[in-house]
Amino acid sequence: MLNQLETYSVLPARDLARARRFYRDVLGMEPDEERVEGLLYRTPKGAAIMVYETENAGTAANTAIGFDTDDIEAEVAALRGRGVTFEEYDFPGLKTENGIAMTSADRAAWFKDTEGNIICVSQTVAFSRSDAREREGSQSSTISD
Repeated sequence: MLNQLETYSVLPARDLARARRFYRDVLGMEPDEERVEGLLYRTPKGAAIMVYETENAGTAANTAIGFDTDDIEAEVAALRGRGVTFEEYDFPGLKTENGIAMTSADRAAWFKDTEGNIICVSQTVAFSRSDAREREGSQSSTISD
């Protein structure tokens, strides 16, 4: 069944050449394969990302892909140094400060690639159960205000 299979991400691009430059020059990624249907990237930890050309690129309002890091501040600073602008959010349950939000399980930052795909960089943060309950309580009180 599917629970035994590897997964991969599929990202749309209106302009495949432009996307390739962004992933190379900004994210430091080179495609492992150039296929008829698009560019296939593989991360050192085995994840695969297919970027393909379509007019539908940039229409999703959700996070398209996420990258885990051990040091979100360093990643955000490095990406900003390469011209990335991070999204700022302020709505019930999620508020970014200097581009980084704290959730119940991680710290996360979001930016868009040249094709409008929302990309997340996150760092898992270990919390005790009481810390998690306290965070959830403060978020739920914010939501009801």
